[in-house]
Amino acid sequence: MTTSTPVSTPFDARSTALEVVRDVDLTGRRAIVTGGASGIGVETARALAAAGADVTLAVRNLDAGQRAAEDITGTTGNDRVLVAPLDLADQASVAAFVGTWDGPLHILVNNAGIMASPEMRTPQGWEMQFATNHLGHFAVATGLHRALAAAGGARIVSVSSSAHLRSPVVFEDIHFRERPYEPWAAYGQSKTANVLFAVEATRRWADDGILTNALMPGAIRTNLQRYVSDEDLARLRAESGGGAAPNWKNTEQGAATSVLVATSPLLDGVGGRYFEDCQQAGLNQPGTRTGVAAYALDPEAAERLWQVSEETLRA
Repeated sequence: MTTSTPVSTPFDARSTALEVVRDVDLTGRRAIVTGGASGIGVETARALAAAGADVTLAVRNLDAGQRAAEDITGTTGNDRVLVAPLDLADQASVAAFVGTWDGPLHILVNNAGIMASPEMRTPQGWEMQFATNHLGHFAVATGLHRALAAAGGARIVSVSSSAHLRSPVVFEDIHFRERPYEPWAAYGQSKTANVLFAVEATRRWADDGILTNALMPGAIRTNLQRYVSDEDLARLRAESGGGAAPNWKNTEQGAATSVLVATSPLLDGVGGRYFEDCQQAGLNQPGTRTGVAAYALDPEAAERLWQVSEETLRA
């Protein structure tokens, strides 16, 4: 069962992933990091490897993944860093990845994603950000449920964003078939889905020893923002009432909250929560860009999203 006491840690926005994992021993544990070839994914994987885990980088670009794996091995001395192909927007790729996994899985970091992209769709007609950021990871997690349950005390890390404050999941038109496409609304919806997944996965799977938490990594300049200009960021700050620039983190700091959620003993028994700056976040207050939206923690919306996701993937 999960506990209800808010989680507090000795870490903060300036902490790095390696600092968070310094006193953690992951020897004998197996981890997957999606999108582990770049950005905070590399630093998340590096910290897990530094703590002794066997780490699989699940990536679209195998060459980039191999370079990242060699770099991680070079800096940590851990040669148990593997690379596997995974395209979250391609359900055949997801099925192949899941199908080749053998044995228990202790840590699944759902890190990969796309942000504020132009309107794109999968062959099924699904909106690309929702398909990649939520449906792909949903299919990976459900496909690996048996491996996670076999681990005994597995954790799933669902990387969300403060952009979830921009939109709930609009169940009436998830894929923008009726409403005009808006890149940030689509991204925000997908990031809300990441939080709702953590809520419902914990409800369904806590008795299997699987706990899931979501997090906001912080403002980090990575390849994730390849569709986002400085002008876009300035406009978004103005729209949200915040004229000040975000407090940028480097990738090592950006990975810290993911690593905390994945490994910290302070989160034993904790699931269905949302973290930012290495602390459990409170509810968002109007006019601010911090905290978690109440709609992202709504258990009825979480259950509905799970059902819709299953139906979508079966169709």
